[in-house]
Amino acid sequence: MVRMATKLRFVSSCLLVASLGGCSSGSQATSPPDAPTVMGGIVGPAGTGGGPGGVGGGGTGGQLSTATSTAPPLCVPGASVACACVTGQTGAQTCTSAGTFAACVCATSTVDAGGTGGSDGAAISPDAPAATGGSGGSGGMGGVDGGDAPSATGGTGTGGTAGGAGTGGSAVSGGSGGVGGFGGTAGAGGGGGGSVVDAAADQNADVRAVPDAPADAGLAADAFSDVVVLKGVFVLTGSMTAARMYHTATLLPGGQVLIAGGDGPSGYLASAELYDPASGTFTLTSSMTVTRNSHTATLLPNGKVLIAAGESDSGVLASAELYDPAAGTFAPTGSLTTARDSYAATLLDSGRVLIAGGNGVLGYLASAELYDPVAGTFTTTGSMTVAQSSHTATLLGNGKVLIAGGLTYTGTNQVFLASAELYNPPPAGTFTVTGSMTVGRVFPTATLLPNGHVLIAGGCGLSDASSCGILASAELYE
Repeated sequence: MVRMATKLRFVSSCLLVASLGGCSSGSQATSPPDAPTVMGGIVGPAGTGGGPGGVGGGGTGGQLSTATSTAPPLCVPGASVACACVTGQTGAQTCTSAGTFAACVCATSTVDAGGTGGSDGAAISPDAPAATGGSGGSGGMGGVDGGDAPSATGGTGTGGTAGGAGTGGSAVSGGSGGVGGFGGTAGAGGGGGGSVVDAAADQNADVRAVPDAPADAGLAADAFSDVVVLKGVFVLTGSMTAARMYHTATLLPGGQVLIAGGDGPSGYLASAELYDPASGTFTLTSSMTVTRNSHTATLLPNGKVLIAAGESDSGVLASAELYDPAAGTFAPTGSLTTARDSYAATLLDSGRVLIAGGNGVLGYLASAELYDPVAGTFTTTGSMTVAQSSHTATLLGNGKVLIAGGLTYTGTNQVFLASAELYNPPPAGTFTVTGSMTVGRVFPTATLLPNGHVLIAGGCGLSDASSCGILASAELYE
């Protein structure tokens, strides 16, 4: 908070007359006051559209005025004579070491508290569970002090009122604490956000009330103190038509999610279904041409979804098919050059799909191939430096693909890989070794961050000769 400037206007301390003692004692006040004030004690406006409440008005500041003195020009150093000030102000003239009275300055300190914060804003939508009521407004600024006058004391800030709950919305933040005036103290923080008001129980049945948070104590003078209530919950949505795991999930251009294949209670599945986020329900769509588990699903630039390879009741697959969202059907496309499951599939900048590694009929694979959606065929490309499965593949900003972690065998020993390599797309079509991870990982996740780094998190690490130790560690590829 910036201290308001105080402007003083001094007038002559005494009018000289012909004889000593010719000035009468006392003083005569002038009007109006000179110092600026912060008028206040005003309640801030209510927020709108889920916005915060307005800031309360400031308290009235201390005021200054001057008085024309008629005290004698000569005096005993240290002597004091009261000034005749306007009502509500006081002041005194003190005799200086030079034997003359200083100018007469009157001052007052008005300690009006800051105004109350504005009320909470209305919810964005009465029926929307995500609608958030506005926060309480900030408390008003305490009175600014009366400048250089020793008796002037800043006002005390008052905390904003608690933010109410949005109708059908989540709990909201409390008001900010008031700002203390100079020489005053900060106001206490506003109360916590109110609980959810569930105006449409049938639509908001999964919205839970959040208890009020306690008010926060004020901080140092001239500081704000906020209380914020955060809410993050999971709520149930519709169930799938079939129980499944090791399936694929693909976000389609229309906003629906395609769920395909996997392993069910009675074996591998060929069924597929669509999740509609608008209705929160799953509905069956056409089934795949074969049952598949541990396959991949890649959204192509033309809006279709490539379902490739995996494992079926008949063994490891080389077949592939395309799902057409417009028709809601699956149709066969060209087969892979090598049957595989537990591999990685990556859409390249060219629109082709890189298929790398995995489990083959005879063991782990180092081979890789490319799917051309225009021709509908797979062709081989350069092989990885290490045969592996259950690894990650991340498209980098430079168009290359980072392959990290995975599982392989050395002789009869199972190896959890810490190694990593880069695929350079055609015309090179080759893999080259890059820096290794700090620990071997199988089934980790890999996420490209906005700064171009890749976050590798968790997975399974080798805890002894053959056991998997679940990892909490994470690392960055730069």
